[in-house]
Amino acid sequence: MPLIPRISAAVLLAGGALIVVHPQAASAAPACAVDYTVNQWAGGFTADVKITNNAAPITSWTLTWTFPGDQRITSAWNATVTQAGGAVTASSLSWNGPLGTGGSTAFGFQGTYVAANPKPTDFALNGVSCNGDAPPTPTPTVTPTPTPTPSGVCPATAVCDGFEGQAAGVPQGAWTVTYPDCSGAGTATVDKTVAHGGGTSLRVNGAAGYCNHVFVRNTTTLAKTTTVWYVRYWVRHTTALPIAHITAVALQDAADGNKDLRFGGQNAALQWNRASDDATLPEQSPAGVALSAPLPIGTWNCIEFKVDGVNGTMETWLNGTSVPGLVEDGVATHDIDSQWLNRTWRPRLVDLRLGWESYGEGADTLWYDDVAAGPTRNGC
Repeated sequence: MPLIPRISAAVLLAGGALIVVHPQAASAAPACAVDYTVNQWAGGFTADVKITNNAAPITSWTLTWTFPGDQRITSAWNATVTQAGGAVTASSLSWNGPLGTGGSTAFGFQGTYVAANPKPTDFALNGVSCNGDAPPTPTPTVTPTPTPTPSGVCPATAVCDGFEGQAAGVPQGAWTVTYPDCSGAGTATVDKTVAHGGGTSLRVNGAAGYCNHVFVRNTTTLAKTTTVWYVRYWVRHTTALPIAHITAVALQDAADGNKDLRFGGQNAALQWNRASDDATLPEQSPAGVALSAPLPIGTWNCIEFKVDGVNGTMETWLNGTSVPGLVEDGVATHDIDSQWLNRTWRPRLVDLRLGWESYGEGADTLWYDDVAAGPTRNGC
């Protein structure tokens, strides 16, 4: 009887619309299967990824692969997705982690590319390759008693605050409620019912319409550095970013007439805004907005940003992934930072304010937690 060769199926419809990776082993079904569906345009794409678990039931999953091209992920949904170089890791959320034998789930992401967008082929589910490897034989395991994960180890060079020392109600101590320009319906309180780490967070009820400004200000968080600031915080919110301009984080810039450096959103995507001249990062063109990312709702998101006071550059990460439209590298790039670089800018930040400021329509409820700031990246 002739040997049956291994069969590996990869289907690409015209225009790159669908890539299906279903590796087959000669002796047994593969441990996992991945359907990778792409919608592509010049310089950008979205991908829907369906995972099927052919092995023993699992309670959570991590899918890894390596991009063979220069693809960069800018945002994701239904999974936590991080990227280091070409290597990508996608991890389940609390509600879509369990997969029985034969069970499937899906997530998606948006990305950019410059030269080409070839399909990845080296998918692995929980460390087991989907390229024909048979499901591993289950072995009994002893589940250790869960150890509470701290809200984040605070580096010695950073200032950190998870609001755990605050009593419910009006923020106290280093945090002061402020109403810049005017006050309205916005409120800020310490919340003991919702938290990312520990049992406490800062809740901001942001109202719609101009003048409903409310922030909680801290003048000590940035004290560990005077030249390069790395800030990290976790945020959860209830309503998608509006088309109108909003600010969620403000930092007073003593080198720019004490005007604010503002981080928030416009056109339903994250953006930076410089109050002194109203420059935005990215530029508010359709191509510029597409290089930013929405802020996922109903889940905790890790926001990190770097502001360099020496050379005036900036970078922003969403859930561990650098957002291309929120990078100002000192070299003017159309649709991203050419407007920002229309003048020399060397910031000197003196405070950190978390809250909500609307300039049109748009209301939101936000929770902030696990803030860290220092001269090096704090991580998520």
